[in-house]
Amino acid sequence: MELKDKIAVVSLWAPKVGETAHFYRDVLGLRLVAHASGGRPHFLVGNTLLVILEGEPQRALNSQPDRFPLLALETEGLDEVVIELEAQGVTLPWGVEEDVDSRWVMFEDLAGNLIEIAEFR
Repeated sequence: MELKDKIAVVSLWAPKVGETAHFYRDVLGLRLVAHASGGRPHFLVGNTLLVILEGEPQRALNSQPDRFPLLALETEGLDEVVIELEAQGVTLPWGVEEDVDSRWVMFEDLAGNLIEIAEFR
């Protein structure tokens, strides 16, 4: 079997797909590229499609660490992103976190999916 070293599709679930799609398009600025049958919005993130599906988001049970995002997006200007998120009313419960190699901020989307935006040094 030969697989390419790329991820084709990442899916997130939301009980209110339209509202969640609005969040990803208008708050996070992702590019909406298609609405498949059944109202499934597709966003292009690099060469990967992010698809929002109808359903209840679920976190991993008994995961280590217990707070780990379902989706992490990269930026080169985390401070500006934080200002924009806060201006849009996004709650950043843990603020900016960091380690030797990176800085990041985590928050929940409208459906409750844990999302991260990270800046690498």
